[in-house]
Amino acid sequence: MTAWLGEIKQTLRRLWKAPGVVLAVIVSIGLGIAANATIFSMVSRFVLSPAPVGDPNTLVALHTTTRGECCNHFSWPLFSDLREQTKSFSGVAAYHDLLPASIGGHGEPERVWGQAATALGRGFTREEERVPVIVLGHRLWQRRFGGDPSIVNKTILLSGNQFTVVGVAPPAFRGIDLPLDAEFWVPLGNLDQLLPKTSNYESRDYHWLAVAGRLRPGVTRAQAAAELAVLAQRFAQAHAESEKDGGFRFETAGTLSPRDKPAVMIFLGALTVVVLLVLCIACANVANLLLAEASGRQREMAVRLAVGATRGQLMRQMLTESVMLAIGGGLFGVVLSLWATRALSTFQTPAPVPLDLSLNVDWRVLLYTFVVSVGSGLLFGLVPAWAASRTILSSALKGEDMLARPGRRWTLRNVLVVAQIAMSLVLLCATGLFLRSFESAAGIDIGFRSPGLLMMSVDPREHGYTAERTVQLLGQLRGRVAALPGVRSAACTDVAPLSMGNRSDGFSVEGRPETLDLNLTVDLYMATAGYFDTMGIPQIAGRDFSNEGAAAPRVAVVNEAFVRQLFKNENPIGQRVSGGGVSYQIIGVVKNTKSRTLGEQQRPVLYRSLAQSVGSDPSFLGYTVVVRSAGDAAGLASAVRGEIRALDPTLAVFNIETMEEHLRGALFLPRLAGTLFGVFGVVGLLLAAVGLYGVMSYAVSRRTREIGIRMALGAQLGGVQRLIVWQGMVLVLIAVVLGLGMALAVARLFTSILYGVRPLDLVTFTFVPLFLSSVALLACWIPSRRAARVDPLTALRYE
Repeated sequence: MTAWLGEIKQTLRRLWKAPGVVLAVIVSIGLGIAANATIFSMVSRFVLSPAPVGDPNTLVALHTTTRGECCNHFSWPLFSDLREQTKSFSGVAAYHDLLPASIGGHGEPERVWGQAATALGRGFTREEERVPVIVLGHRLWQRRFGGDPSIVNKTILLSGNQFTVVGVAPPAFRGIDLPLDAEFWVPLGNLDQLLPKTSNYESRDYHWLAVAGRLRPGVTRAQAAAELAVLAQRFAQAHAESEKDGGFRFETAGTLSPRDKPAVMIFLGALTVVVLLVLCIACANVANLLLAEASGRQREMAVRLAVGATRGQLMRQMLTESVMLAIGGGLFGVVLSLWATRALSTFQTPAPVPLDLSLNVDWRVLLYTFVVSVGSGLLFGLVPAWAASRTILSSALKGEDMLARPGRRWTLRNVLVVAQIAMSLVLLCATGLFLRSFESAAGIDIGFRSPGLLMMSVDPREHGYTAERTVQLLGQLRGRVAALPGVRSAACTDVAPLSMGNRSDGFSVEGRPETLDLNLTVDLYMATAGYFDTMGIPQIAGRDFSNEGAAAPRVAVVNEAFVRQLFKNENPIGQRVSGGGVSYQIIGVVKNTKSRTLGEQQRPVLYRSLAQSVGSDPSFLGYTVVVRSAGDAAGLASAVRGEIRALDPTLAVFNIETMEEHLRGALFLPRLAGTLFGVFGVVGLLLAAVGLYGVMSYAVSRRTREIGIRMALGAQLGGVQRLIVWQGMVLVLIAVVLGLGMALAVARLFTSILYGVRPLDLVTFTFVPLFLSSVALLACWIPSRRAARVDPLTALRYE
């Protein structure tokens, strides 16, 4: 220990005397570690973090399966059967995972989302199953009630109903469903007060409950899985009509759902590969720098060997220096990562439900950063340490370069530069693909005119509005808003397009048996008269809605994709289609629009009359008024909000945004990927350029006498410059050939997350190598100018 502490003190003294080298290493390696720490914060948040509950390893999320395919929610009878008969779980709880509500009492009403659950053990008891009590989320308590410490046992208004506060959740608890962001919890027995009943909650065919269970002490997961398999067979025999081919699956609670996990893992895996490339480039850069340092210290090493030091001691001393430098880079990387995670947390998605996508640097990220720092220090320090400890005494004392042996065309520093440039090319090609993807996504034809549109939503159901009153309210609101100065038109719908999902159903053409098995999935939207004109969706055939009554025959307007898939481009006007147990007569056809996401294949869409649909199929997400303005859409927000207040001051107004803001959210994935890859690509390019510049500068400094002799014998300045540049560009050309092969292979991994760009994009794979070669040419040309200005007399005296 004494010897080790002595080496650390000696290392610190030496590093203090070389601030330039220390700064260069810390910045280079810190950039690579910051990239890795930032991406690992995503992995920690969405893959590794357990549920914010006690003993999270024994809490599991349960799902139902059909013919082995996962996943679905539970019906109430199935949950009750499982809760009563299971022996592997000490407790099983069910909850409705998304419950919209309006909270009032302090200022304007506010739209909030929560969950309705059976007894949770903490917060409320099983005896309070049908008692109007509520547990507030910590953020809601702070934001809405100012962190009132006496909030417990007080009464608050939730969707017009009085609830007694019985507790406040811890700050970290937002439910156990990633990435949903719940802000309150009520007993499941209160669901009817907050969510008007539209289905038979007690039917075995209605799957609406998420379920979590706590494993009994001593029960393994294999034993629990075996019992669930037996119970599934028992339920299938007892209820063959609903539970046939059913099964169960469970996983640790608080993780991503099985449906979302594969896509998220692919995205995170691609990012991890990229940031490891950045780190490898940084390590190669630092290794080259330390090799130059080691070459300058060869006399020191030779003297140490001569006075009795062992090669192992020299190598340990050099590795101590590199690890300490890497730890310094790790600290710098953590600081950069703190800023980067805050910046990434500002990205918003267009999802109509609350999502918690915040990132932070937790203890797992810090531990990962420390391990990566130490590993990087060993990686970039091993070769310089080995080279320094293998100094040849006679050569070192004469000042010969330990890495430049006579007759050797390739040195270790050249190999590192080739690897650096090749990895940079891979990184830049990936960056180019995602930037092209972002450009393509921004230019996608969405099918409607986004400029001048303003949207805001209300949910009358939260205040006990009947279907008739809801239609009346929306009709009055539409009329009042349309009369505002600066408004061209106004309409109402249930949800804005490009909100990452909407109601869908299977459809077939009535009277055509050949279409009955088509099982076409169609996205459903509600709309009032004037919706297509307000949105700027061109009408191709037929007519628009015309304020049809709720009792009138159901009518619908469909898009081109619907016509192409069901009618094979025949005239659909007047034809009848059915889906979800409802029959519609088609009265119009409109142009295609993007429905769920920008990158989707064109989906068939059916627009229903809002007045005819509210009663039988009310919107879970509320209703949105869409306003087409003659000027600045955002400037109308206050006036439109005032009209809502005039009609009903108790209604919560939410999702206030222009369509342009909404579209920026719809570009979430290409913006995120383009930003991350753009930053990483620039960092990799700078590190590679600096590395190449360093190698060429070092080569010029080592060849000063040779250059002086050449010039003394008559060599021209241009010839010397071409010699230096050519030697550097040979390395670049070799690196480009190797890097292009790797880049083409890596690009295929990004197929599923690119918008409108093929992985083997000709523009990217032509422009990026040319751009990288140009930067490399500059990095070679600058040292060549210095070489050309060498004074022959000075060079001949150069030591």
